[in-house]
Amino acid sequence: MTSKTNFIKYFLLAFTLTLISSGLSAGTLGLDNKKKEKKKEELTADGPYVLYQPDGKTRVISVDKKGNIVDTTYTTLPQDFTLHVIDHKGRFPFDVKLHPVKRPEWNYPQADKVFVMSDPHGRLDCVISLLQGNNIIDKNYNWSFGNNHLVIIGDIFDRGKDVPQIFWLFYKLEDEAAKAGGHVSFMLGNHEPMVLANDLRYTKDKYKVLAHKLNMKYPKLFGPDTELGKWLGTRNTMQTIGNDLYVHAGLGKKFYDQNLSIPTVNEEMSKALFMNKKERKALSPLTAFLYGNDGPIWYRGLVRTDAKYNPLPQDSLQMIMDRYKAQHIIVGHTIFKDISTFYGGKVIGVNVDNKENKKKKRGRAMLIENNQYFVVGDKGIQRKL
Repeated sequence: MTSKTNFIKYFLLAFTLTLISSGLSAGTLGLDNKKKEKKKEELTADGPYVLYQPDGKTRVISVDKKGNIVDTTYTTLPQDFTLHVIDHKGRFPFDVKLHPVKRPEWNYPQADKVFVMSDPHGRLDCVISLLQGNNIIDKNYNWSFGNNHLVIIGDIFDRGKDVPQIFWLFYKLEDEAAKAGGHVSFMLGNHEPMVLANDLRYTKDKYKVLAHKLNMKYPKLFGPDTELGKWLGTRNTMQTIGNDLYVHAGLGKKFYDQNLSIPTVNEEMSKALFMNKKERKALSPLTAFLYGNDGPIWYRGLVRTDAKYNPLPQDSLQMIMDRYKAQHIIVGHTIFKDISTFYGGKVIGVNVDNKENKKKKRGRAMLIENNQYFVVGDKGIQRKL
C-alpha cells in the first residue's frame, strides 16, 4: 500500500470520526436546548386572576404550588369570597377580599410618615422584606403603618415571578390602610401600559405559557373586565402629598409646555391604558405625547444629563415645581446604585435594583418624617438623605 493510499485512508477515517463527533455534539446540544425549553415552560404558583364574564359569571384562575392550573367559574360569588395568594415558591401566604375600587385623590396632606418605594418588578420577597423591616406590615402581611402613607411609584409588571401577587398585596393593603386612616398609593409606571398593550419583551415565560394554555393573550388577564384591571384603570400617574410631587419617570420642558393639570394627566392616561400603541396614537395628540418618551412615565431628563434624554434646565425645573406647588419631585424608573438626589436635592430618585440592593444591604426606599428625608433598607433607617 502506497503512502498516498494510507494518507487518503487515514484522512477519510478522521473525517468520518469528526462527522460522528459533530453529530453527537449537535444531538447533545439539541437535547440540552429541549431541556432548557422544557424548564422555561414550567408553571409556578401564579395569580389569582379574577375575570368578569359577559353573562355575569366570574371566572377565577390561578396556578397552585404544584404548577396545576385551577380554573373555576362562579355563577355568583359567595358572600364571604376570599382569594388565597402565595408566591411562586408557595411562600408568603395571605388572603384578599374584594373591595370597591375608585380613583384615589391626586392631592393628599402630608402624613406623619410617608414611605416611598418604586419598581418592585414581580419580586414579592423583596417587597415583603422591605415592608416588614420598616413596620409597614406585620408578620402576617397586614397593614401596621397606622394613619401613615405608603407610595409605590409604578412598575409591578415584568422581570419577576410574582406580578399578580404584588398587585394583590397592595390592593389588600389599600383597603386595610383606609380603615386605619392611612393610605396606599400605587401609581402607574411605564411597564403597566407596556404589558397591557401586549409588549411582553420583559415578561417572564411562565406568564406567556399560562396565557397560551388558557388560549388567550396575557393582557386579557388584566383587562378592564377583571378585578385587577379595574383597579389599574383607576390608578394615578401623578400625585402630590404635602409639598412633594410623585411621578414614575419625570417631567420635562415639553411636558411643562402642555400646561396640564394633574387630574387631567391622570384621566387621560387612564383613557388609553388598555389600548395598544397604535390606538393610543390615534386617540389624540395629547395621548400620544403622554405615552411617549417625553411623557411622565418615560422621561429621564430629571436624572440623566446625556443630550439624548433632553435634560431639564434648572430654571425650567423651578417653573414645573412652581406650577404644581412642589418642593421636591420624587421619581422611580431610572435605576441607581442607591437612593439619589439631583438639582441640589430638589429631585429624588428612589429606584434601585431591589434584588441586588437587598443582597448588599444598600438603600431601597425613602422615609419622610418630620420634614426629614431618610434612606431606608430592609432593616429600617440607614442615613439621612
